[in-house]
Amino acid sequence: MDLAGRRVLVAGAGVTGRSVVTALAGLGARVAVTDGNAGRLAELDGLGATLEPGLDVPPEGTDLVVTSPGWRPTAPLLTAAAEAGVEVIGDVELAWRIGQSLDDPPAWLAVTGTNGKTTTVGMLESILKAAGVDAVACGNVGHAVLDAVRGGHRALAVELSSFQLHWSSTLAPAASVVLNLAEDHLDWHGGMAGYAEAKGTIHDRSAVVVHNLTDEWSTRLADGHAPAGAHRVAFGFDTPRPGELGVVEDLLVDRAFVADPARSADELGTLSDVRPAGPHNVGNALAAAALARAYGVPAEAVGAGLRSFTPGAHRAVPVADVGGVRYVNDSKATNPHAAAGSVLAHESVVWIAGGVLKGAAVDDLVARVAGRLRGVVLLGVDSPVIAAAVARHAPDVPVKQVLSGDDEPMTTAVGMASDLARPGDAVVLAPAAASLDMFRDYGHRGDAFTAAVHDLERKARS
Repeated sequence: MDLAGRRVLVAGAGVTGRSVVTALAGLGARVAVTDGNAGRLAELDGLGATLEPGLDVPPEGTDLVVTSPGWRPTAPLLTAAAEAGVEVIGDVELAWRIGQSLDDPPAWLAVTGTNGKTTTVGMLESILKAAGVDAVACGNVGHAVLDAVRGGHRALAVELSSFQLHWSSTLAPAASVVLNLAEDHLDWHGGMAGYAEAKGTIHDRSAVVVHNLTDEWSTRLADGHAPAGAHRVAFGFDTPRPGELGVVEDLLVDRAFVADPARSADELGTLSDVRPAGPHNVGNALAAAALARAYGVPAEAVGAGLRSFTPGAHRAVPVADVGGVRYVNDSKATNPHAAAGSVLAHESVVWIAGGVLKGAAVDDLVARVAGRLRGVVLLGVDSPVIAAAVARHAPDVPVKQVLSGDDEPMTTAVGMASDLARPGDAVVLAPAAASLDMFRDYGHRGDAFTAAVHDLERKARS
């Protein structure tokens, strides 16, 4: 990809914008960057780009616009670029094109879905490393995919958001998976159809297309987007058929990447190798295994990689055991689909939930988990919506509400949950909602929960 001397405008001066500007400057492009936040824009001063505050129209002579993933397609600058015939791409598409221009391009093993993406790419990175592969988790996980490409890694475990996929037009992974799909980011995409279509494009030029047998959308998107000649692979929780990965008793088993799928299978590991525990993470592990096997990783590396994997913060992390009650921080469960998986990983749960639902419905979630609930503690602006669903689907389950005037709402919530819990129960923070009504982000919310549990633990010891 020859960008030397070409005029490229970067839309967005955040973390992605910095990575894009650095890469483009290194390729000799004439770079300008724009952002409505003047302070953030100023942070890119000295990187070799012209700073252009708040542009709504590309400068005359612009050859290419590279947008940060959060910018909506309806943004005036991006619509003006399209109307002027200027190509608009995202950082992922730029990274793909740069990688393909190398003498020995890296392999892309791509993961998307509504939930489980970060856990899956982390597992995948760990499996690849266990096999001795120079691999890195990148993309929507904090390590920019451009930086990974420029770092010369051999295999990329790439987490891709629907935003990033929307702005990618030639991406062709060695293998790809849509883990699952549930309502999320509908405002950005204009509805579920647009959201699903963006996710499905991950398969459009993929050599190996992996789908989840237990998720209707995952299967539908594989059917609709797998190119002719792609190798189709499925995973699920039952005994696998030829062409599938699955579970036999306590074993993870592969009947897709073996010499004779009709007659043989490879044991990849055990259920106890999967952390965090829970059916949804078994699915994530099988998806990661499928992508790694597509790359040629031996069976024994899968179990070794899963055992060495360290789960990310705020993702079903056990915090403490107080009085026989286990406290689990899954603050990252920011939508109903993720919260369901978190609650269903336990037999008897006091569920702490609430926040900003972003328009997502919760009736299906509450109906699914009703049989596991010992009690419910709600906080946040949309807690009345969840309370109403609990009243409909689990009317006998006690519900406590953290009042908006509480100075330390999470401390109050943990105390209420402790009062409801019995030995053998789990108190699970799985909010099913965003956090910005009460906390800076899901990390801040998870930290507040962890601190409140440790305070409860100290009081129990005194």
